[in-house]
Amino acid sequence: MTRKRRLSRRAAGGGLIALGLAILLALAAVWTYVGPGPKAASGDATAVVLERGAGVGQIATALDDAGVIGSAGLFSLAARLTGAAAELKAGEYEFGSGASMASVLADIRAGKVIRRQITIPEGWTSGMVVEAVNAYPVLTGVADEPPEGSILPDTYQVRRGEDRAAVIQRMRDAHDELLAELWATRQPGLPISSPQQAVILASIVEKETGVASERPRVAAVFVNRLRTGMMLQSDPTIIYGITKGRPLGRGIRASELAGETPYNTYRITGLPPTPISNPGREALAAVLNPPKTDELYFVADGTGGHAFAATYEQHQANVARWRQIERDRAAGAGR
Repeated sequence: MTRKRRLSRRAAGGGLIALGLAILLALAAVWTYVGPGPKAASGDATAVVLERGAGVGQIATALDDAGVIGSAGLFSLAARLTGAAAELKAGEYEFGSGASMASVLADIRAGKVIRRQITIPEGWTSGMVVEAVNAYPVLTGVADEPPEGSILPDTYQVRRGEDRAAVIQRMRDAHDELLAELWATRQPGLPISSPQQAVILASIVEKETGVASERPRVAAVFVNRLRTGMMLQSDPTIIYGITKGRPLGRGIRASELAGETPYNTYRITGLPPTPISNPGREALAAVLNPPKTDELYFVADGTGGHAFAATYEQHQANVARWRQIERDRAAGAGR
């Protein structure tokens, strides 16, 4: 065998070895990509927050540091080769223990983020709202209590690590945006001279009825009373003057009905100085576009709603029926 032939065979053998190694590396990479990933450090899943604006390299590093994937470089390469690199979405993700790199990439590309939300019910006070936000565990910082009536009740998406003050500000921005929109299309001739007065009246409407369909009718009663100079005579305003909107836990006493507070609409004419709650979209819309009625009174009707009346005589009859319902219920409870 000539020296040249021996060298040729060695080169061929080396090429086969290199090819074999390349195949093995490729198979290993494919297995790393589609096979089981690292086990979670604790529990059944690992949570990772991917920041807005992060590039594919930063995302890969964050996943690698969290122990979700086994190779940041391979993740970056796969993201580019599959076209996912420009479609990765920020947010909080939760990956099951042993999730494959392929499934991790697919989830981030599809934006399968953890949906966290805070629901603020209509009629909550600002104190109640800020307590709920400050108690939400995945947020950071401490939010101060905003002015009464400055928040729009709704369901808000939040993310892990978001500042609590920023969450409150989003609620306030939503309120301001909606109020500006409704104020611009308000009914002409209302006895309300400013958006803040609309919020004050809407906050009273919100607390007066738990029946959504009644809000416009209740709003119309109060608008009619303001037009005629009648006192609003709203029990929730008395309660706000006593507890700042917290449940009273009992009936209103005669001394409280006669009490001198800026919120006692049995003693003052017109609106109280501030809202008594955070009214929702429907209550705000109701006071700015109330139906045309001649009703001036309403009282509970025993079904959870109210009986409305245009005259004091009609109202007295409705009150008598309600008192009888109360007596019948008390008698039934005592048996």
